[in-house]
Amino acid sequence: MTITLNNVAPKYISKENWENSEVWEKKIAIHKGEHLHIVAPSGSGKTSLVHFIYGLRKDYSGSVFYDDEDIKNLSVERFSAFRQNKISIIFQDLRLFEKHTVMENIEIKRILDPFHTKEQITVMAKRLGIESKLQQQVKTCSYGEQQRIAIIRALMQPFDFLLLDEPYSHLDEDNRKKAMELIYEECVKRNAAMIFADLKPLDFFKEEKIIYL
Repeated sequence: MTITLNNVAPKYISKENWENSEVWEKKIAIHKGEHLHIVAPSGSGKTSLVHFIYGLRKDYSGSVFYDDEDIKNLSVERFSAFRQNKISIIFQDLRLFEKHTVMENIEIKRILDPFHTKEQITVMAKRLGIESKLQQQVKTCSYGEQQRIAIIRALMQPFDFLLLDEPYSHLDEDNRKKAMELIYEECVKRNAAMIFADLKPLDFFKEEKIIYL
């Protein structure tokens, strides 16, 4: 599978604000197995780009293609199939169910189309230091713990592409490294592409291509 951005640009940002962008109004093809790091300052449309690719927003010019299908023309059923089997996402605002337990939040995602066993949730939670939180309500967890919950949840399903929008913003260096290692391993296991949007370049993913929004 390939995701292609064909002259995509946000309709709500003046062109003069992104004349030097390496993304807006360019043609970019992202293939399975590639690691693309999109670096952008706050307010430049980074989260919007992630939402455009995932199909949550349509307020852009140009086209986003999944293979040869313009996603603006996809049916609800077709979109659901892509999101269940081909594309996973870690939202900047996480979108967890605060009154449910950590385990329930992750399991809700996993059972839709299991890639991992339920036991693997505990394995990943232990690696990321939140095993003791699994039976607690999400609202009792710190934001950094919630980020790790969202990461594990995204890794439960099959995917060819993983979208990440500032997934480590509230993690310290040690926990950030552990999360990066887990994400990297899961992407390699699937030969999946990683589309990583953040405020600054990172030096962990050595094979990544860096472009500036």
